[in-house]
Amino acid sequence: MTAVFLYDGDCAFCSSCARFVEKRIPTRADVAAWQFRDIAALGLTEAEVDAAVQWVELDDAGRPDGRPVLAGPAAIAALLRDAGGVWRPMGALLRLRPVLAVAWPLYRWVARNRDKMPGGTAACALPQAQRDSARETD
Repeated sequence: MTAVFLYDGDCAFCSSCARFVEKRIPTRADVAAWQFRDIAALGLTEAEVDAAVQWVELDDAGRPDGRPVLAGPAAIAALLRDAGGVWRPMGALLRLRPVLAVAWPLYRWVARNRDKMPGGTAACALPQAQRDSARETD
C-alpha cells in the first residue's frame, strides 16, 4: 500500500463508487471508508473527510509521507494515475489546472446532491454530525 483513498462510508452513493474503484481500477491504494481509519493519524479532520474524498501518500510504515493531502477531483486524479494503464491518462488530464477548475464545481454539485444520485439515500444528504446524532438516538 502506497496511499489511502478515503471516502464517506455512510453514504450509499460514495460506497457504490468505492466498490466500482475496487472492482475496476487497479490502484495500489487502500480504498477505505474514513469512518474505519484513524483520520487524525493521517493528518485529517472530520470536516475535511466529510467534505470530499481524500488521497494520502504513505511511507513504508503506513504513516503520511509528508506530501500534500489531495482532496476531491485532485484525489481522484491521483488514484487514476496510480492505477496506470488506461486510467493514467485520465488521471493526468484531470490533474490539469483548467480541468480541475471545472471539476471542482462539478464535484461540489455531486457532493451536495449525492442523495439523489444512483445508489444514494436520504442519509447521504446529512452532514456527518447529524448522521452521528441520528445513530445515537436509534
